[in-house]
Amino acid sequence: MKKVLILEDEASIRSFIYINLKRAGYDVLEADTGEKALRLIAENPDIKVSILDIMLPDIDGFEVCRTIRANNTTMGIIMLTARSQEMDKVTGLMTGADDYVTKPFSPAELVARIDALYRRIGDTREENPNELVSGPFILNTKNRTLTKNGERVRITNVEYTIMKMFIENPDKALSREEILSCVWGKDYFGELKVVDVNIRRLRIKIEDDTTNPTYITTVWGYGYKWSA
Repeated sequence: MKKVLILEDEASIRSFIYINLKRAGYDVLEADTGEKALRLIAENPDIKVSILDIMLPDIDGFEVCRTIRANNTTMGIIMLTARSQEMDKVTGLMTGADDYVTKPFSPAELVARIDALYRRIGDTREENPNELVSGPFILNTKNRTLTKNGERVRITNVEYTIMKMFIENPDKALSREEILSCVWGKDYFGELKVVDVNIRRLRIKIEDDTTNPTYITTVWGYGYKWSA
């Protein structure tokens, strides 16, 4: 059974999420503190997706996210953010989250986001495993790794999918809507902002100068283009 972790200190919200994920067929683990969440993740390496609230009684969700990402680049992470806190969305994505859901949210929306992450994580087999080469970059489609000038670049599953889309479409202007549909799925409920923040995070990892990016360039008013 597919295993999901919920980190939420409010019992009513945690129970609400738990019930709906169980109905959707997930095996759900619960934590009300960041420390407990990290312990459960260490004890259950088969957890594929974690849902992290930000405001917690011990350490905040951002720190939990950073700690997970320091040891695990493949786990799917969804942050729960408050509608009024725009920076929480950006900060969550920049610390390594794949997506965010704004409170209040519908059960259908959250389950759809988790389903999409699981599909992306599970899509690890290629019919013809090989390497995609673009400039100093090699994207290995068998083990889903990226190197630049022979040095490993640690990327998440979302970042891998973005890189694969870019490298397969060199010098082509890709709209933000195209990127959103390809990476997050056609039924994604979220905002285009998630594309911009993930591009910003990816630039930090691959560009020589993030203030003057040369690999992922912005096509103003439209989207982004890959050149290497």
